[in-house]
Amino acid sequence: MTQELVSLTIIMAVAAVSPIVAQLIPGRFIPQTVLLLVAGATLGPYGLGVIEVNDAVKLLSELGMAFLFLLAGYEIDPKRLAGHQGKVGLVTWIITLGLAGLVVTLLPFFAKQGIDGIATVIALTTTALGTLMPILKERNLEGTPIGDAIISYGTWGELGPILAMAILLSTRTGWQTMLVLGAFLVICLLCATLPTKALKTGHRLYRFLTDNANTSSQTLMRLTTFLLIFLVTISALFELDAVLGAFAAGFILRYIIPDGSKSLEMKLEGVGYGFLIPVFFVVSGAAINVRAVAGRPALLVAFIVMLMLIRAVPVYVALSLDKRENPLSSHHRVTVALYCTTALPIIVAVTSLAVKVGTMQSDTASTLVAAGAITVFLMPLLGSITYQVADVHPVTAAREIAHTPSDWRTIVHEHAQVRALLHHQDRLKRMAETLDALETMGTMGHGDAAHGNAECDEHRAELVKRARREIDRQLKELGLDPQLTTQLPHNYRYPKN
Repeated sequence: MTQELVSLTIIMAVAAVSPIVAQLIPGRFIPQTVLLLVAGATLGPYGLGVIEVNDAVKLLSELGMAFLFLLAGYEIDPKRLAGHQGKVGLVTWIITLGLAGLVVTLLPFFAKQGIDGIATVIALTTTALGTLMPILKERNLEGTPIGDAIISYGTWGELGPILAMAILLSTRTGWQTMLVLGAFLVICLLCATLPTKALKTGHRLYRFLTDNANTSSQTLMRLTTFLLIFLVTISALFELDAVLGAFAAGFILRYIIPDGSKSLEMKLEGVGYGFLIPVFFVVSGAAINVRAVAGRPALLVAFIVMLMLIRAVPVYVALSLDKRENPLSSHHRVTVALYCTTALPIIVAVTSLAVKVGTMQSDTASTLVAAGAITVFLMPLLGSITYQVADVHPVTAAREIAHTPSDWRTIVHEHAQVRALLHHQDRLKRMAETLDALETMGTMGHGDAAHGNAECDEHRAELVKRARREIDRQLKELGLDPQLTTQLPHNYRYPKN
């Protein structure tokens, strides 16, 4: 027990320090997840050996992975999944799976490296949506067209590999696998429909649960945790990967409360991101054999390149062909494609399963996990660069500077100024939409508290309106129509004083 507590203490010390270190790094371009993985690799059994990955730590790590996929599944809006962009995301993932199968089968490189199996094919099609969600929130991309596109394509990049693992990596025959998945689906449907009916009918039990949700009973939190553990246990009993049960639990939770619950979300994120999920990432880092990775640099680089070609390129092409429904600029499409190439948790899950059944060597699995860890750092960084730098149209700026070199300071400053104004305009638009929704909810309430909230929302709305008017004024001074301008035109020329 002492060793377990020592290992857990070190892991939580790393978890506590990592956000501070991430904040101190100029530009905050390294996500906390990367720091957790690096710390795990450094302090784990293949590094300094101060963290021992025993059964107790492994259990907490499994629960961390379960909470990560619970929150990922909860972020998925079923309406978006069934909508146009969700359908395009599904078709794109299927194409990605077929492309990965062809590449892994036909290229001799994969056979020489001993990774020409179905596990590698699945690993090349994944998007770490659960890992991306906190990054999207930190970078204010959630709720934007870019963030919505990342979630739509990333959903199938996470859900597709999970289903593929259950079907293609199963040791059962085809009909037995489908029978087990059918039984699991029936259990999930029961878990989703029974609470929904109780909610619609206003059942006395439902009222009791909601009334005690924020008391010491924490009824909704306990039921959510039970749902998660129950479906993960069912997955284990059915010999399915725990990821499937956790993801299904999050999806069911969103189905039951489609409008979300801020109180419940804060509690789930507190338990998940505050405790269990950091344990999962540190333990995942501890599983990386640094010496084995260093001994196979070609595999490490090749796998990252293949991830970009097989996952990023189809997403970019799909967005380009779907411009009528999703009119994103070319550099924003690149941003979405790069974020969708972030991969780690599924790679951890699929390589662990492949090692367990003997179809992949542990050294190879370490290298693929290390490649996935690098994408968590590299892809959001590249995506952030394309999102921030390309918005000022550096090519256009370079042409203007070449034409009038003496005005280079003014040109660079004004490009950056317009980009910042449009960014603030977009954020204010989303704030105004949120305040409109809060105002509508406030009018439905009663009593002094509702009246006070309504007054507060009106004050906020007035501040937002003032800020928007100021931004509109500055855009007009730069020769842009605030109502029609959502990004800096490529052929834009600044008005001369």
